[in-house]
Amino acid sequence: MSEVLVIADERLARYGFGAGHPFGTDRQGAFRREFQDRGLSQRCRLGTTREAAPDELSLFHDPAHLALLRARSLSGQGWLDGGDTPAFLGVYEAAADVVGATLSAAEAIMGAEARRAFVPIAGLHHASRKGAAGFCALNDCGVAIEWLRARYGLQRIAYVDIDAHHGDGVFYAFEEDPDVAFVDLHEDGRYLYPGTGAAEETGRGAAVGTKYNAPLPPGADDAAFDAAWGPALELLEAQRPEFILLQCGADSLAGDPLTHLAFTPAVHRRAAQDLVRLAERLGHGRVLALGGGGYNRDNIAAGWCAVVEGLIGTG
Repeated sequence: MSEVLVIADERLARYGFGAGHPFGTDRQGAFRREFQDRGLSQRCRLGTTREAAPDELSLFHDPAHLALLRARSLSGQGWLDGGDTPAFLGVYEAAADVVGATLSAAEAIMGAEARRAFVPIAGLHHASRKGAAGFCALNDCGVAIEWLRARYGLQRIAYVDIDAHHGDGVFYAFEEDPDVAFVDLHEDGRYLYPGTGAAEETGRGAAVGTKYNAPLPPGADDAAFDAAWGPALELLEAQRPEFILLQCGADSLAGDPLTHLAFTPAVHRRAAQDLVRLAERLGHGRVLALGGGGYNRDNIAAGWCAVVEGLIGTG
């Protein structure tokens, strides 16, 4: 059986915001075609999603936000935030399926059914405990961190983010938590939403030094990534996480319509490979990669398949 699980079933493709919105429902299809064409589907185990239960969502999200999301889901009207994330009929169920896919993948890893996993429509890193933001109705990353602690008693979890946008919903939720190692290489917030993630943001209180933000200038390429990645790996090695989450947004690749970084897919492959090697050195091998952003469909296909190849150990 393959050591790598991929969850990319049709239910996940429902999470998107319709014609003309950058986060359309065609994003998963772009990945799946390339995934098939490269023969990767034959080297991975394929899984299915489920709808995350209310008590699972409540591990991270406030009840008021979940109630608002349910109401907007029934009406299909209005916004979930200040104007980036529109409601649609069934948005609660679609978002809960994203969270359910992330939790299902984590469960497979913890149960030794897979060593590593990838979920393309996941990594919704902007939603806060209290609300939606930046195309993210729920935050599957945050739910997964709390769920791994509650269900399996894990103490040290690492969250690594190479999406062009800063993972603010995760960072501020765990800014004072020393047991969550946070690493984020992103476009400088002076040029890109959400405007956060300065290098000086290294955690608060007991968590100072457990967070690493590396804001990169527009046009930053693979060499710039390499320079920032070394210190990131050093922090992760020192923290010795028991589980590693990788948010691998493809919007950091050159040519994305919403961002200004210039990575090649080699960055995504390297990030996945290096985290696999770290997890193996730590003795557990647990790496769960989440697709995150990306609005150029060719980049989605290339970047996410490079991640899968890194998880498999090829390339």
